[in-house]
Amino acid sequence: MSDITWYGHSAFKIATTGAQVLLDPFFPPSCGCSVKDVGAVDLVLVTHDHGDHVGSTVDICKTSGAKLGAIVGTAEKLARSGLPQGQILNGIGFNMGGTLEHKGVKVTMVPAWHSSESGTPAGYIVRMPDGLTVYHAGDTCVSSDMELWGKLYSIDVALLPVGGVFTMDAAQAALACTLLRCRHVIPMHWGTFPVLAQNTDDFRAALDRQGMRDIFVQLAPGQSAHFSPQKQP
Repeated sequence: MSDITWYGHSAFKIATTGAQVLLDPFFPPSCGCSVKDVGAVDLVLVTHDHGDHVGSTVDICKTSGAKLGAIVGTAEKLARSGLPQGQILNGIGFNMGGTLEHKGVKVTMVPAWHSSESGTPAGYIVRMPDGLTVYHAGDTCVSSDMELWGKLYSIDVALLPVGGVFTMDAAQAALACTLLRCRHVIPMHWGTFPVLAQNTDDFRAALDRQGMRDIFVQLAPGQSAHFSPQKQP
């Protein structure tokens, strides 16, 4: 069993015995969480180089000794910002379709449709040592690629943006769930800025229309939920 904690915006921690993975560690003041709430970290994954996703990555890695997973280019940019080269997975990062393993956690990089000043925006398929499979979409619109991830991986939990404007909105995110065939979904990238959707009501309603009401998991910033991996045949 793994615990997933949401810190607001796109920041999550996936934790199980022996492995602690932090994704996009930007902590908006309005959410009331900070680096102090994170605890131990073995691996930090960054989807792209925008400030509301890189957040405290360099400081967390330097303080905790955690490794960084990021696309080539963005990894180089973070190294120039002070991240020790030896803490970057593969030395220089990795790229689309590539899989790296650290502390028993297998991470596969997949495309995200967005923008970035370095590298290319990404999402991650994270397979924890206990078998839990989590998809963090990063910032993206809905894409037919998601159907492939649903076929390739038994996705237990999808972490999907629903705020609109810079990412997919509620209707697109609900459609993404049908493509991903995920067992659970946690909405992210909403409420942080005035321009984004300020709640998840529309997303919940869109899931209802898709007949997927039961997969919705609502977390408040700082709240955790427990998930068990799907039993394989």
